[in-house]
Amino acid sequence: MSDLQGGGTCGDESRPNVSFFVPAYNCEGVISEALDSIVESNLVEGDEIVVVDDASSDGTLGVIEERARRDGRLRIVRHRRNRGGGAARNTAVERALHPLLFCLDADNVLAPNSVGKLRDLLASTGSEVAAFEEVRYFARTVDETGHRWRFDQGVYDFEAYLSHPRVPGASGNYLFTKRSWVRAGGYPEFAGALDTWGFGLRQVATGSEMHVLPGSHYFHRFGYDSYYVRESRLRSGGIQALRVLMPFLHRLEEEDEDYLLSRDGHRRWMDELAERPLRLRPPGLPRPALRERLRRNGKRLGGRLGVLRARWRFWKRARRVRQRQGPASITP
Repeated sequence: MSDLQGGGTCGDESRPNVSFFVPAYNCEGVISEALDSIVESNLVEGDEIVVVDDASSDGTLGVIEERARRDGRLRIVRHRRNRGGGAARNTAVERALHPLLFCLDADNVLAPNSVGKLRDLLASTGSEVAAFEEVRYFARTVDETGHRWRFDQGVYDFEAYLSHPRVPGASGNYLFTKRSWVRAGGYPEFAGALDTWGFGLRQVATGSEMHVLPGSHYFHRFGYDSYYVRESRLRSGGIQALRVLMPFLHRLEEEDEDYLLSRDGHRRWMDELAERPLRLRPPGLPRPALRERLRRNGKRLGGRLGVLRARWRFWKRARRVRQRQGPASITP
C-alpha cells in the first residue's frame, strides 16, 4: 500500500491518510449528522474532510461554513451552478490531498470506528476498494433501522458486479484509492442517480476488486428527498446504466450483448439483472464485431443508439486524456 498514487501524506506507510468527501446539495437539515459521524470516531490525525456544495439554494453552505470555521480539517469547495452528484464527487476527489478516499453522502451516517477497519482491509488484501457488508436503512434515527441490504459476495470483480443489481457501488459509500479513480476515469457525470453504481462498474472493469468487510455496516437514510430519489424520477435507469457499460460491451457474451442492444433489453436489463445476469466472454476468444451489431440494432434503437455511441466515444477520449495527465492535480 505504500505505492498508492495521488499525493498526500502518511505518518505510517501501512495506513495512509484518508480524504473523506461529502457531496452536498440542499441538505442543511441532515449534513451535520453525517459530518459528526466522521469527526467523532472515524477521523484520525492527518485525515481531512472535503465538502463540495453543488450550488445549494437553502442554508447548506452556511451550515458547513460554520463548521469549517471551528474545524480546520474541513475544506469547502463550491460549484457556481448545480452540476449533479457525479460532478460533485469528481471535484472532491480532484481536490483531495490523500491517496485513500471515502465518499459519504450528506444524508448518511457512519457507524463508530468503522472506516479504520476498511483501511486495515485494504492494507491486508492489497486491494483498492473496501466496502461495508451491510447497509442499514433508517428514517429518523440510526437507533430505529428498518430494512437492510447485505452484500453476500466477499469479493466483487467485473463478472460478479454484473450478476446482481445489489452491489457495493450502488450504495456509493465505501473506501477506495485515488489510483482506482484515475484508472476508472472518475464518476460518470452523465449517469444521474447511477453515478456511484457506474463508478463502481468502471472500477471493477478496469482491474480493481471490491472487497467486502464481514460484520461491518453503515446507516443509509430513506424517506428523504435525496439526490437518488430526485434523479430517479427523471431518468430511465436501464438506459443510463447501459451508457456506462458501453465501453465494455465487447467483453460480454455475444448473446448478452445483443440482448442489451435490443428494443426491450436496453431498458429492462437492470431490473432483470438478478434473474438474467450478464456473462463475460471466455478469455482468448476473438473480440466480437461490436460495430456491426450496433449497426444491426440501429433501426430498433433509433436515436438512443446514436446517443450511446456518442457517449462511448466521449468516454474513451476522456479516459485517454486522464491517462496522459496521470493523477488529478491537487489544490488546497
